[in-house]
Amino acid sequence: MSIQLFVPKFRVDETLAEIRECMERGWTGMGFKTVEIENRWKEYTGLPHAHFLNSATAALHLAFAVYKEVYGWQDGDEVITTALTFVSTNHAIKYENLTPVFADVDETLCLDPKSIERAITPRTRAVIYVGLGGNPGQLKAVSELCRARGLKLVLDAAHMAGCKLDGRDPGHWADCTSYSYQAVKNMPTADSGMICFNDEEHDLLARKLSWLGISSDTYARSVAQTAPGAKAAPYKWYYDVDHVGWKYNGNAVMAAMALVSLRYLDEDNARRREICALYDELLAGHAKIERVPMAEGSVSSRHLYQVMVDNRDEVVGALNQRGVNPGVHYRDNTVYAPYKQTEDVAPNARRASDRILSLPLHMSLSDDDVRTVAAALIEIVGG
Repeated sequence: MSIQLFVPKFRVDETLAEIRECMERGWTGMGFKTVEIENRWKEYTGLPHAHFLNSATAALHLAFAVYKEVYGWQDGDEVITTALTFVSTNHAIKYENLTPVFADVDETLCLDPKSIERAITPRTRAVIYVGLGGNPGQLKAVSELCRARGLKLVLDAAHMAGCKLDGRDPGHWADCTSYSYQAVKNMPTADSGMICFNDEEHDLLARKLSWLGISSDTYARSVAQTAPGAKAAPYKWYYDVDHVGWKYNGNAVMAAMALVSLRYLDEDNARRREICALYDELLAGHAKIERVPMAEGSVSSRHLYQVMVDNRDEVVGALNQRGVNPGVHYRDNTVYAPYKQTEDVAPNARRASDRILSLPLHMSLSDDDVRTVAAALIEIVGG
C-alpha cells in the first residue's frame, strides 16, 4: 500500500451525530451550527470576531472587498504578497482589481520584511502574509512594519489552525485573518473557512457581503421574530439589500463537521509535531536534504513538512516508484499567466519553487511509515 501525502481524519460517529441534529431540526443552511462554530472559534483563538464561510478563498476575497469599500481604495492600488502560495491568495487581490506586488521569502519560506520594505510604493495599501505550512516566519516583524507604514495586514492562515506564536493565535498580529477548514487541512470539513476581522464594522460589512448584500440573514430574522418580547412585525421575509454581494456563507452541515474537528485540533496538531520531530531526527545530517526551519517562539500547526532537494521532479518520480506520494507547495505564482513578471522579482521564492518537496504528513501515518519515507528519500537523494 502506498503512503499518501494527505489523508483527512474524521471522528465519524461524533460528526454524524452533529449533522443528524441539523437534519432533525430541518436547518442545514446558515443558522444555529454556524453561529456555534463562530463562537467556539472566538473562544479558541481569543479573536474578537469570526464569520463562518464556504471557503478560505471567499474569506480572502471578502478581506479586500471590505477594505476597498471602507477605505476607498482605487483600482490598481497595490497589495504586497508572496509568489510562493496557492493561487487563491493572489486571485483574491485581483478579484477586487487591485495589483499584486511580489516580495521575496526568507529561509522559512514566508515573506521577508526587508523585501516587503523595498516593495512599498505610494500606492501600497496592504500586505497579505501567508503562514506557509503552519510556519509564522517573521509575522511579528511584518506586523510592526505594517503598523509603522499605515498598511493593512491580511493573514492567510489557511495552514495555521491551532498554531501559536508567543502563546497566542497568529491572528492577533493581523488586521484580518483567513482560516481554511478544507478537507485536507488540520481542522477538516469538506470545504469551509473563517474570516476574523479585528474591527466590528468590518465584520458586519463582511457578513452582508457574504450573503448577497442582504441586511440580515434568514436565521437571524427568525431568531429576532421569536425572541422574548419581540413584536409581531417586521415580517421574517422583510430585508434590505445594501450592497451587491456574493453567496459566500457557510452552512450548518460544514459547521457541524468543524465543531467536531475543533475538539481534536490540539491533539491532532501535537501528533503532527511528533511526526515532524521524527522526520527531523531521521533527516538530520544529510546535506543534500535541506529542511525548512520553523520560526522561533512558535508552536506550529505543522500542516506541512517541507524539504528542498536538487532535481526535485526526478526525486518525486523515484519516490512514487517506491510507493511514497509527496507533494509540492507551491509553484512560484509568477510562472502562471495572470502573474507573469518581466524580471525575477522573488529569486528565493523561485529557487524554493524549483526544489521544494512536502513529505507525507497526516494522522494515519505510523512512525514506521515516517521511517519508510525518510529512508526512501535518503536513498534517492544520497548524502
